[in-house]
Order: sequence, then structure tokens, then C-alpha cells
Amino acid sequence: MPHFWRNALLMFLLAVACGRALALSPEQAHAISAGDSDSRIAALQAALTAGDARVPVLVRALLDDAVKLDAERAYIVRDGEAVEAGSGAAASLPDDAEDAINNNRMRGELEAALAALGLFSADISERRAALGTLVGNIDESKLPLLDKALAAETDASLRADIELLRAVALVTSGSVAQRLAAAQALAAGDQASTRALLLDRLKPAAQGGENDPAVREALARATDAIGSRLAWGERLGVVFTGLSLGSILLLAALGLAVTYGLMGVINMAHGELIIIGAYATWGVQNLFRAHAPGWFDSYVLVAIPVAFLASAAVGALMERSVIRWLYGRPLETLLATWGISLVLMQTVRSLFGAQNVPVENPSWLSGGIQVMSNLTLPWNRIFIIAFALLVLAGMALVIARTRLGLFVRSVTQNRPMAACMGVDTAKVDTLAFSLGAGVAGLAGCALSQVGNVGPDLGQGYIVDSFMVVVLGGVGQLAGTVYAALGLGVVNKLLEGWQGAVLAKIMVLVFIVNFIQKRPQGLFAIKGRSVEA
Repeated sequence: MPHFWRNALLMFLLAVACGRALALSPEQAHAISAGDSDSRIAALQAALTAGDARVPVLVRALLDDAVKLDAERAYIVRDGEAVEAGSGAAASLPDDAEDAINNNRMRGELEAALAALGLFSADISERRAALGTLVGNIDESKLPLLDKALAAETDASLRADIELLRAVALVTSGSVAQRLAAAQALAAGDQASTRALLLDRLKPAAQGGENDPAVREALARATDAIGSRLAWGERLGVVFTGLSLGSILLLAALGLAVTYGLMGVINMAHGELIIIGAYATWGVQNLFRAHAPGWFDSYVLVAIPVAFLASAAVGALMERSVIRWLYGRPLETLLATWGISLVLMQTVRSLFGAQNVPVENPSWLSGGIQVMSNLTLPWNRIFIIAFALLVLAGMALVIARTRLGLFVRSVTQNRPMAACMGVDTAKVDTLAFSLGAGVAGLAGCALSQVGNVGPDLGQGYIVDSFMVVVLGGVGQLAGTVYAALGLGVVNKLLEGWQGAVLAKIMVLVFIVNFIQKRPQGLFAIKGRSVEA
């Protein structure tokens, strides 16, 4: 049932319970639809407080410009058929009927009335949304309705919000005592709109602001308290955004931690491996939408291994065909992989087009958690942070606890000795490079959940990924984690201060200077030095 009609039904039941009239009288409907704004608003508030069942129907019709008037009656006209706005009975539209006219003020009151009806919804999310709508359009005339909603509310947090909304309505009361109590109560709020209202009340008395010194002092304290909470919300938002960016950098850099950190291969095609993972996710999404729409919300769980395998397969092909001949020659690997990146990028453009393709979040990754009034943590960003930590744990487990990890470490530390011990170094090289490429594919899968996918997606992360690996320490997973999260947070802090371009420059200058002082990065590889 649509929310509007459900609210209408609830108002009907409230009216039955209270023993009131179940419909507007023709005179009330006409008073709401015709006349000056003040009289219409007063009639509307009276009808809302009484709980008349046809008020929401009339309000919606007025907002849809579907109400016509004669001298005594208001009519709702839809699809060429007219009914009386009060009783809902079929009627013949008089020839002299005119359109009901709503100015901006009246439209605002009508929209607020619809929101107020949401306070009586059975759905707590609708009641919370109704409160958010009313914050920007509340005054003393709505107190009876708020009192009625407060008496019916069972949720403790919503009761507290309604009480704060009452205080917002009372801050312009004619009673000094009520204004003072309202200002003191509002000090516990955290809404930007509430702070804007308080600032408006702090205007000079000659401009319509508060004239009582005690109330002005209370208003100033409430304004400072709300401003402090909003500032903390902004700070926490910057930190969370930085951690989210850092987790993306971590995913993008983990693959390089293998291919560059452990194997010494400067892979300039790493960004294109990220793109392959992103397009694999897009392809899985389209398959689910076309052939299994009922399971669409599960497509990400299938896309994760598909993205890994697709990028790992391309990585294995790169290693076996080109890179295996260039180990120990970093300049040649840089040039060769740069050429491969151009080939892969053009291949993607030829297969999927140059335009970005959209990847839709499943329902469980949509929306977010509202921590404060100005701080909402999106589910897709939370998922990426958790996913990055899981991939990191998996990488650490593979490198430190598996036979493949043992062989990779032995080959990278002493290839001739590992070969003498029977390790198939060529196979290990392929598997290790495929592992790094597959992790890049996982990064592409995660990136597809925060933006559109295009042929240039990976280019924005290749330089940052190398900076993370170099800053953290070549071959050090712990250093990669600290560098990625640190650069993400610092970058966002600097963006808020100096803008995105200068922030990038400042981060780059810092890394260059840091590497000059500490060439091995944050975490140097442990070893022994032998003195002659």
C-alpha cells in the first residue's frame, strides 16, 4: 500500500478511536482551499489536530492542483470526475468553479502537513523521515499536532526528537519562560537547520531577533553546543572518507606489493588489471540481471572470484609471454608493461566502448548508517573497508603460511639456491605474478561499487599504488597497510585545506623527501651486514 494511503488509513482509525467526525465538513474543506493564507493555514492545522480522515486526500489534491472552488464548496477533480472535498461524494462541477490557488507559503504548509501525517505512520523510518521534513517548517501552530504525536510515540529516540522539535516551535513563543526553556532544550540538538534557526533568533532585536537578554544568552550557548557537534561530525566524516580512500589504495597496492615488492617487476599495466576486474564485475551484474533477476543482490559474491580469476589469467599470460624474459631488468619491464597497458586499454575500448558503464549496488550495499545529523556512513564504503582487511588477511596468510608463499619468498630472496632445492622457479614466478594480478582484479571489483567503470579507471590509482608500496617499504605488507591508510587520511585532510590538486602535490613532495631520508620506506627489510 502506498505510504500516503497507509497514512490516510491510520488517520481514519485514529479518528474512530477518538470518536470524532470521520470526514471534513464542506465548510472546513472550503476554508482550507480558499481565502487568505493565514485563515487557510489555521483551518488546516485545526483539521490535522482533529484527525479528519479526508485531510490527506484534500492536501494531496491541493498540491496536485486538482481542487476547484465555487462560493461554498471545494471539489476534487481527477480524470474528469468531481467529488466533494469534504464528504467524498460524487458531485457535478459547477460551471463557475475556479482553480484553488496556492502560493509558495501555502505549498510549504501543505507539504509540512503531509509530513506531519507521517508522524502517525506504523513504520518507524517514515516517522523519522517526517520529523526530518518538519524541522525546516515548524512553528507554534503545529504544537497540538506534535503533542498528539508525542503521546502516541513509543520509540524513545523518536520521542526525544519530537521533544526537540517542540522546542524549535516554542523558541518563537510569546512567553519568555517558554522561549528560555526551548533554548535550553535545543542545546542537546545536532541539526544544522536548528542551528540556523537559533542564529536567526540571535539577530538584533530591531531586525526581529530575540530581545530578552537571558534568552539571548541561552540561545548563544545552544548555538555553540550544536556547532561543536556539527564540527565533530565533519571531522569524523573526513576521517572516514580518508579511511575509505586508504582502503581503496590498499586494495590497489596489495597486488603491487607482490609483483613489485617481492618480485621486483615494475608493472605499469597494474591499472589495466584493475580495469579487468571492474569489467568482470560489470559483466556478472548484467548476467544476473538478464538471467537471474531474483538473485541480483547476490551478484557481488559471484563477481569477487570472477574478477580475481579474470585478472589473474591476464597476469599469467603477461608473465609467461613477456615478463619472464625480463627479470632483473627493471627498465625493460617498465617499458614492456607500459606497452602492455596501452594494448589492454585499447582492447577494453574496442570491446566495451569508450564510455563509462554503470555498476549498480545490490540493495544491501545501498544507503548507510546515520551516526550524526551531518554524518552518514555509506554501506558500500564500509564494505570496501571490511573487504580490504579480508584481502589483506588472505594475502598475509598466503605469503606467510602456505607452500606457495614459502616458494615465493625463497625464489625472491635467492633464486639459484631455491632452484637447487628443487623449486620450479618459473612456475612460482607465474603463480606469484598471477596472485598479484588477481588482487588487482579484486580492487577493480571493489571500485565498481563506488563509481562507474570505464577504460581509464585504473589510471587514477597506478601512481598512488606505487607511492604506497615505496613509502611502506618494498616487500612489507605491514608497511603497505600503514602507508595506504595514512596517505588516504592525510590526502583528505589536505584536500579540505588546500584543494585536491595542491593536496596531491604536497603528498608527493612529502614522499620524495621521506624516501631521501629513509630509502627503504617505513618498514625496512631485516637483514644482516657482514663486516670485512
